Amino acid sequence: MTRTKTAGLAALLSLALLGACSTPEQPTEIHDPYEKTNRKIHAFNKGLDSAIVRPTSRVYGLALPKPVRRGISNFANYVDTPRFIVNDLAQGNIDDAGHNFTRFVLNTVFGLGVLDMAGSIGVETRRTGFGETLYTWGAREGAYIELPAIGPSNERDAVGQVVDFISNPISGVIDASDEWIPPTANVMDRVNQRYEFGATIDSLLYESEDSYAQGRSLYLQNRRFELGQEDAFAFDPYDDPYSEDPYAQ
Repeated sequence: MTRTKTAGLAALLSLALLGACSTPEQPTEIHDPYEKTNRKIHAFNKGLDSAIVRPTSRVYGLALPKPVRRGISNFANYVDTPRFIVNDLAQGNIDDAGHNFTRFVLNTVFGLGVLDMAGSIGVETRRTGFGETLYTWGAREGAYIELPAIGPSNERDAVGQVVDFISNPISGVIDASDEWIPPTANVMDRVNQRYEFGATIDSLLYESEDSYAQGRSLYLQNRRFELGQEDAFAFDPYDDPYSEDPYAQ
């Protein structure tokens, strides 16, 4: 089965899965019915960060000069741009599609995919993904979930991430033997972000009173703001939407 057909089937499957998205009986600003499981995954992610991700990011940041790290991150953004364009079109956002297409052409011709020549003249990335596309199509946010090794998400965005991962159009124009390059660049970009924002992430994970609740709050606020839901994200990060102890048996 070709990658295009696989992506199409994934999109259809995503719509079916979203039909079963969890919804609260009463409207709540934090919908987290899986909190007990989410907290266990959060503890795993925290341990993974402490044992592997944080020390790896420090070695990465100290071993590679900043221009090299920036070039790798630029390339990760570059190979993601066709996916942004496809989602812009699916959302009916012709302006952003044209903007991202212009950026892709400029960085192809003048930056060779590594130098952000478009950004240097003010043509910055306008990121999007299939999760946002689903939102524009009317899909519900669903329950808050924490994904292993990835972190905070919700049911709609989790489906979107799966489709994004397997449907990047650029994969159709590179040799099969080189398909490892885009995901590897994205992983290295994430490691670099862990290094660049290390102090902020350390504060959240290791210094906050409840890193799970704080991370959940930040994710929901930021995500809803990104989608233009400014009136839907003012809540106490430590407010438990359920009266039961998440660890209660």
